[in-house]
Amino acid sequence: MKQDSKTLSKKVILYVILTVMAVFLVTGTVALWTCNRVFKAENHVRYVGAMSLAAEKLAKTVSGMEMNAKNVFDEVEKHIDSPEEVITALECKTSLNPEIRGYFAAFEPNYYPEKGQWYEPYVHHIDSNEFEVRMVGSARHNYHKSNWYVRAKKSNESFWSDPYYYYDGTSISGHYSTFVKPVFDAKGRLACVCGADMTFEWLSKELQRIDRVIKESDMIYADADFYTVVVNSDGSCIAHPEGKVVSLTDESVRRNLEQEKSGVVDMEINGVPSTVFYGPIDHVDWSVAVVVENQHAQDPLIKAGAILLLVSVIGLIIVWFVCRRLRYAETV
Repeated sequence: MKQDSKTLSKKVILYVILTVMAVFLVTGTVALWTCNRVFKAENHVRYVGAMSLAAEKLAKTVSGMEMNAKNVFDEVEKHIDSPEEVITALECKTSLNPEIRGYFAAFEPNYYPEKGQWYEPYVHHIDSNEFEVRMVGSARHNYHKSNWYVRAKKSNESFWSDPYYYYDGTSISGHYSTFVKPVFDAKGRLACVCGADMTFEWLSKELQRIDRVIKESDMIYADADFYTVVVNSDGSCIAHPEGKVVSLTDESVRRNLEQEKSGVVDMEINGVPSTVFYGPIDHVDWSVAVVVENQHAQDPLIKAGAILLLVSVIGLIIVWFVCRRLRYAETV
């Protein structure tokens, strides 16, 4: 009879432990499923917010560059009668705007007869404190056929040019986008097309600064691993951290970019499954994209699962210890 009681006691302990394990398993599964849903929704909100913040900061920066450029162009218009004073007008705010690589005024052929067919003074930064004046118009650099010049003549409006690469074998060679504005003389004739150059190198540094601001805020988890890029309306990458080129080739995404719509897409980037949150930037035909590698995005959920597993194991050990103590008390 005593042996039967002892066997029964073992079975009771086994049943209790199995029951507790089942409860922990069901509870943990439901908890992880719920956490996963909540985490995904929260993650979506966080990164959409980060994308919107990046777009807002870039738009604000671009807007400021436009305003400064227009002030310079107004000075050019006021002094359009003198080619020398045009250069002085281009120089007037160059030292105050280090984010702009340079200002230029590309004149109509023979607008100043003594200056010939290509008169394009360009005032550009050598470093953050110094700048120089160069004449860049020539038969080799026939700016009259450039897309930005032709578009300015046709539209009579200011705009940001499509990205392009300029090369002349000097330090000013590089990838640019230019804020362009046609300038007219007192007779209403097109005198020149003025421009303010923004380099992609500067834009990439600005993206890194914005990423630091986002990481220091409460918007994103402190250990979150993401980066921000700027893409053109065709999905090609304009500015990015080193080695982080992102091309959005999906047709539906490209349509959204062309229509300046926001969206989210899952894709592989350099062989890594990632989620991309993208949205338009005001003042330019570009979009900003926040890229999150999925393996890092799941880190908080993995930590939550590890904590639940640890709690379950501790709970089982406690139950087993209590059952052992009860069994011991029963035998005594």
